[in-house]
Amino acid sequence: MMTARNILKFTRNTVFGTTFGLLAATSALAQSDDLPSWNETASKAAIVAFVEKVTKENTPDFVPELDRIAVFDNDGTLWTEHPMYVQLAFALDRVKTMAPEHPEWKDTQPFKAVLDNDMKALAAAGEKGLIELIMATHSGMTSDEFAKIATDWIASARDPKFKKPYTELVYQPMLELLAYLRANGFKTYIVSGGGVEFMRPWAEKVYGIPPEQVIGSSIKTQFEMRGDIPTLLRLPEVNFIDDKAGKPVGINQHIGRGPIAAFGNSDGDLEMIQWTTMGGTTPRFGLIVHHTDAEREYAYDRDTPFGKLDKALDVAADNGWTVVDMKADWKQIFPGK
Repeated sequence: MMTARNILKFTRNTVFGTTFGLLAATSALAQSDDLPSWNETASKAAIVAFVEKVTKENTPDFVPELDRIAVFDNDGTLWTEHPMYVQLAFALDRVKTMAPEHPEWKDTQPFKAVLDNDMKALAAAGEKGLIELIMATHSGMTSDEFAKIATDWIASARDPKFKKPYTELVYQPMLELLAYLRANGFKTYIVSGGGVEFMRPWAEKVYGIPPEQVIGSSIKTQFEMRGDIPTLLRLPEVNFIDDKAGKPVGINQHIGRGPIAAFGNSDGDLEMIQWTTMGGTTPRFGLIVHHTDAEREYAYDRDTPFGKLDKALDVAADNGWTVVDMKADWKQIFPGK
């Protein structure tokens, strides 16, 4: 028979034990949340379910670490791409910086449009005009010289809307996702339509992705000796466009293994996500970032010159891809906010 003292002791220990257990469980749950900037929605659940499925040993869906390859678009997927692609802003600044050396640009399109800040005329120049700008501003120097130019610019340039460095306008939820995947044995790659040598100087510091895991568009280079110094000279000629159907080609050429997860935000990523998710026998995952938050970032999809999301959005549900609603799925957009 229990005495009053024993009853009190039993009750106290039970309460303390239960409370401690609840606190421990709550703490463990908090520590296990590797995606704290994601709301508890279907998008987050789908990501976690996929990762748990492919990392659980002794199950049919287990994928060895060597085959855990995840590929990410950059513009609009990892950082902001409005009001224009960041590399385009870089090219426009380069035109203005180089203009004193090219007086003929004052009367030559598309350079005249840039110098006059005539965005309508620049848009009318189309893809041909854009390529002409890139060739003029991204070539004629060594790879090392270009890397320094790009690094200096990315450190000093500011986004016109947020008045912050572009490298601070990366998406906090996607940074967490990159870290979460790597913590679970994934190797993460950037696969972007942007210039590979524009991204490599800063990608590791910003995303934790080393230069050798950055795939992008490129211009031709050639080896030459400058005195006793071996160099790679950047030529004004397109080598490879890593966009749309070019993305699977670039992945195959650079990685040599097919990814099991692909993340994008536009029709430029459609073929990459198709190639990743519509083949193979292991579980696959495709995700599209849908820009729906006009207040904290931008809202756009089908009718935009940068990051158009139309066909990929239409086929996402039928293919079982996760579509992230930025406004509903993300607690915050950028780091520190």
